[in-house]
Amino acid sequence: MTNFDQHPGYSAMFKDGQLTLGLFFAIESYQGAIPEMDVASQVRIAKMAESHGFAALYFRDVPLNVPSFGDVGHIYDPWVFMGHMGAHTSRIALATGSIITTLRHPLHVAKAAASVDRLSNQRLVLGLATGDRPTEFAAFNQSLDNRGELFREALAVMRTAWREDFPRVATPRVDLSGGDTLPKPALRDIPVLVTGHSRQSVAWIAQHADGWLHYPQNVDPQARTIRQWRSLHQGFKPFAQSLYIDLAEDPDAPPTPIFLGFKSGHRFLVEYLGALRDIGVNHVGFNLKYGSRPAAEVVQELGEFVVPHFPAHVASRDLPKDKVES
Repeated sequence: MTNFDQHPGYSAMFKDGQLTLGLFFAIESYQGAIPEMDVASQVRIAKMAESHGFAALYFRDVPLNVPSFGDVGHIYDPWVFMGHMGAHTSRIALATGSIITTLRHPLHVAKAAASVDRLSNQRLVLGLATGDRPTEFAAFNQSLDNRGELFREALAVMRTAWREDFPRVATPRVDLSGGDTLPKPALRDIPVLVTGHSRQSVAWIAQHADGWLHYPQNVDPQARTIRQWRSLHQGFKPFAQSLYIDLAEDPDAPPTPIFLGFKSGHRFLVEYLGALRDIGVNHVGFNLKYGSRPAAEVVQELGEFVVPHFPAHVASRDLPKDKVES
């Protein structure tokens, strides 16, 4: 596997024994499935997050509006929206949570990801998933039954396309001979996080992924998941998770449950994140959909009182020489 310690996106998000924070688009609270997505507002909040030391912005791949699912994400195509946000930011990682490999051709994904890698100065951290909405699979004429196989195929094809010049690739969806994908990523590789299980065993994920993007659980079951994860590979591979939060105005407010998260004041949130760090969580991506306050106000408060405890990492190549030597 590639050493991504000097990859700006990966190194901003991940370090062994430490935890950083990110934000999922749409960075707003909203009722129902469709956010307002005022892009100028999203840009302002994203730049605020970067200036406060958040490590990552997350882009979701939601091909269709399926009303029964109840959430369309940030509406815009993830690659197009990522390009827009990448042009308005300079340091923060651009993470996908996640690209649906079963509904996109792997050569298209390989080219799009390598393009973002080059244009953003290696800020892309590529979360991948199988997808799970029957309506979307029917629309794209794909079977739900072979999601796991398509996922494995896609990752293998993309890694080959990134690493090799004019590779010969023969898979169910690819018959590549005599052609090549350009550009190549700067490191001839891109850090890949598998989302959830994606129809794979944990052992397979530990072998083939550069990290694991998991769903939130209570601290004890999450600790058990992380212990299993760590037991299956040598060296450091990060563990990240999402978390829905509703930041209360009272900083001392105790937690009350919401979907896949909780409402609380920022003091409990700091304690909770510290507990996640202690069990081995390396990154938490916040989703503000179920919040009760304006997102800009919440991000400002998080930036002042929460992020300083869990700031984005600075790569050693970006530190002054005396700091690196010390």
